[in-house]
Amino acid sequence: MTTKQILYPKTKLWMAAIKPPMYSVAIMPIWVGTAVAFAETKIFNGVIFSTFVAAAILILAWENLSNDVFDSATGIDQNKHHSLVNLTGNKQLIFWMGNLCLGVGLLLIIAIALWQQDFTVIGIILLCCALGYTYQGPPFRLGYQGLGEIICFFAFGPLAVSAAYYSQTQTWSTTSLLASVIVGIVTSLILFCSHFHQVKDDIAAGKRSPIVRLGTAKAAQVLTWFTGSIYPLSLIFVLLGIFPVWTLLSWVSLPFAFKLCCHVQANHHLPDKVNNCKFIAVAVHFWSCLLLGAGFMV
Repeated sequence: MTTKQILYPKTKLWMAAIKPPMYSVAIMPIWVGTAVAFAETKIFNGVIFSTFVAAAILILAWENLSNDVFDSATGIDQNKHHSLVNLTGNKQLIFWMGNLCLGVGLLLIIAIALWQQDFTVIGIILLCCALGYTYQGPPFRLGYQGLGEIICFFAFGPLAVSAAYYSQTQTWSTTSLLASVIVGIVTSLILFCSHFHQVKDDIAAGKRSPIVRLGTAKAAQVLTWFTGSIYPLSLIFVLLGIFPVWTLLSWVSLPFAFKLCCHVQANHHLPDKVNNCKFIAVAVHFWSCLLLGAGFMV
């Protein structure tokens, strides 16, 4: 009994450090871009899709691992018990594990490029990786200037969705670009929500996150507006005849969006209660993007 009590918190910390639910962030742009490609061209290459998804997961793992390393250097994670660097006590190990994930992920993208005899996709993904590095990596550390959400929007929205579309069709699409705006917004919401519970640590480390700049009360209002924006956007695109009507299936995620906004509005100033809001944001992201893609497939 004593062993279980000791092991459970450690297991919970490891799960929080690895963050399995977060990897939907890597998968959904590939899913939506591929779904739009299928809707417009009836082309679906399952091997390329599966390879791209695996690569995206590995590249996101690199970003998460390297961010833990970069954050440990600034001291911002000293109270973050589920930091992989804090859990292992080995910064170099986490750094090289991250680089290994990046290397294998890029090799998979290169494989796609070689299959197609077209290196456009690898160029887009290298740009995504460069943006990902500037988020926390020295000397840029743009996330410390409050620019993380903007980087997140472009890397996981227009760039990733367009790359997925191109990997299937080797062409470009206005529809995929418009769909990527929705994906980018809802992905940035996850990062935005991750700051609410760590305002004191961010201020102490000199990190000017949007929550620090706005204050938690105003940030909670901004969250409500941006979360709500994805639904009228999809409706407008349907009414304009750009999206098929089935993409309104994404509105099934509304209860999660409502839960997120109410939870943050009520607890924005209470770190111990608001610290789970990013996982509610992950649910909004997962269901809205999954069903948006399903609407294109149908």
